[in-house]
Amino acid sequence: MIDLPPTGHDPVLLDEILELLPPQSGANYVACTTGRGGHASAFAERLKPDGQVIALDVDPQNLTYAGERIARTGCPHRLFHANFAELDEALDAAGIAQVDLILADLGLSTNQLFDERYGLSFAQPMPLDMRIDPRIDRTAADYINQMREEDLANALYQLADERFSRRIARKIVEARKASPINTTERLADLVRQAVPSRGGAPGKIDPATRSFLALRMLVNREVENLEALLKRAPNRLKPGGRFGVISFQSTEDRIVKQAFRSAEQTGLLQVLTKKPLCPTDAEIARNPRSRSAKLRVVQKRQLP
Repeated sequence: MIDLPPTGHDPVLLDEILELLPPQSGANYVACTTGRGGHASAFAERLKPDGQVIALDVDPQNLTYAGERIARTGCPHRLFHANFAELDEALDAAGIAQVDLILADLGLSTNQLFDERYGLSFAQPMPLDMRIDPRIDRTAADYINQMREEDLANALYQLADERFSRRIARKIVEARKASPINTTERLADLVRQAVPSRGGAPGKIDPATRSFLALRMLVNREVENLEALLKRAPNRLKPGGRFGVISFQSTEDRIVKQAFRSAEQTGLLQVLTKKPLCPTDAEIARNPRSRSAKLRVVQKRQLP
């Protein structure tokens, strides 16, 4: 039995976010990935009665749950079943040209990891799905069973820095000739067989972790969507407005870092976090899943 937090997820770096993206009554705040509403409800408490929360999420179940939490604060809010790449469309629908604060949390909600409807985890047998947004057509099983070996290897390496990507792709292609790979359990076993044993004590990270990460990113087009958000969000900020991104793995953090630096060089944004903020030891002890979180924040420069 998985021990989930009461809300299904604990928000990471909450104190740091409230300090670097200070919510004030009357401000408009966009939760790009609302999740279970931990960050959004904390902002809502500080934005009411005159502010507003614009909440986006690709998971309608989490969005409904988060909307109920936000509603209990009494803060005005709008909910959008949308990917953060659709930020422009959501704000246009809300009738808002520019906002004060934008936060994107790129991590999964804890409840999603252990719910077999999402098919994300090898901690227990699940259908190999990995779609967070039900609007997506292709499942992880579709990719695993249909991709060319070279394309699969490239995806594992480029998205998750999997150094054994070639061996893993070869193993998967050989195995699927016998029968389709349709469960997380079978895929994880194949990856473990392909990764050379280091001997000695078992590693802390399961050998299948990077492959599952890469496949999830592929299915949900996470890199493409992040790049779209980083391009669009600064244009939807008011002068002086702030934009924060929480990433959980190196590929995403590199993309965010490079985008923020580039925008600073053009004079559009000012980077407020020269180095990313990470959870304290106390937070990691309280919420071990926060350990890889990195927060970067920028501010839109005031007009001359």
